[in-house]
Amino acid sequence: MDAIEKAIRNALDKGNAEDRAFRERVYRSAFAALDRALQANPGVTVEVAIKRRKAIQAKITEIESEYLPAVPGVAPQIDAPAVEAAAGAAPAVDEAGPRASSLAVTVDGPGQPASDAPRSRVLPVVPDIMPDAALPGAPAIDMSVPASSGAATEVAPDRDERRIRGRRLPLTAIFFTVTLLAAIGIGLYFAMQTGVFKTAAELNTAPPEAPPTVEDDDFTPADGANAPAKPGAADQSRDWIDVFSPTDPTHVAAPSDAKAEVMKDDSGPFLRIQSGASGSAIAFDVGQGVLEKLAGKHAVFDIIARAEDGKDTQISVDCNFGELGDCGRKRYAVGQQKNEFLFDVKFPDKHPGSAGTIAINSDFDKQGKAVDVYEIRVSVEP
Repeated sequence: MDAIEKAIRNALDKGNAEDRAFRERVYRSAFAALDRALQANPGVTVEVAIKRRKAIQAKITEIESEYLPAVPGVAPQIDAPAVEAAAGAAPAVDEAGPRASSLAVTVDGPGQPASDAPRSRVLPVVPDIMPDAALPGAPAIDMSVPASSGAATEVAPDRDERRIRGRRLPLTAIFFTVTLLAAIGIGLYFAMQTGVFKTAAELNTAPPEAPPTVEDDDFTPADGANAPAKPGAADQSRDWIDVFSPTDPTHVAAPSDAKAEVMKDDSGPFLRIQSGASGSAIAFDVGQGVLEKLAGKHAVFDIIARAEDGKDTQISVDCNFGELGDCGRKRYAVGQQKNEFLFDVKFPDKHPGSAGTIAINSDFDKQGKAVDVYEIRVSVEP
């Protein structure tokens, strides 16, 4: 199972996958996450972006086909209501909103009488799922295909094989034409999104990007687009709750091949942690009392840290909050300057039952680099 399919199926497992509306939200989330990753990586070409988009579209089509019920074979004559019913199988989509992926399939249902007539079929109609945010002024791209175009019209059975082939050829040509037009439309959309048609002056007038935040449901696209998050600045006016301080290192657990040592310099006391060759992480306790204050609320965690002198690194952060869930895996690029690394978690309103942990791997690339941790704290959103 590739990374795209695994990520989408994991997201479907978190809810009612039998609910088509829920599946559509998962698909939109996948496309939106891919768009954010592509926009954050200016080195990605339009051709590569189209290839990634089509790969996710194909995988969504494959997954969605597993949830479609079997439909009995059709009679030789097709009246207008039957065609309208076939066309209505696709979900209604607001013109201003994201497109939902659908696949129309017709097969002989169980219990039908045997017949030597060829089976009727419906060619797949796979509209694109557009992201929630579109470029201002860009024209809407409608990927749906009306029933009158012939892409979703059923073919009546015919005993003459040559006549069957003669009727199917136009449908095949229409299908490939629609697919080609869809690919061209996607290419134009991504060209506009990435600013290919903008001048350098227009690109420079864009407002500065806001500090990145991490949402509850993380989707990490494949092909190297999962770059580490940048550090942000915490609001000092918040009411912070201490989770870890180097003055009390007793609530830190390091595996046998990892190191954790309290040190001090002009910047103050800190705990220098170094993951082992196996990539093992150092665990920081989050007390049950702290979790009880966070239950049912939206909390922001702040890790204040820096890399060891002359050795910039990338850290990964995982959480285990017991009955309150986790925070997903986070990655940060850590430099030699003391900085703050933020992530937020929306906790369910339930009793935690026990304490939790925040695990930090000091070197995602397993090169033995160390990180100095000054403090870990948390606050509740007002």
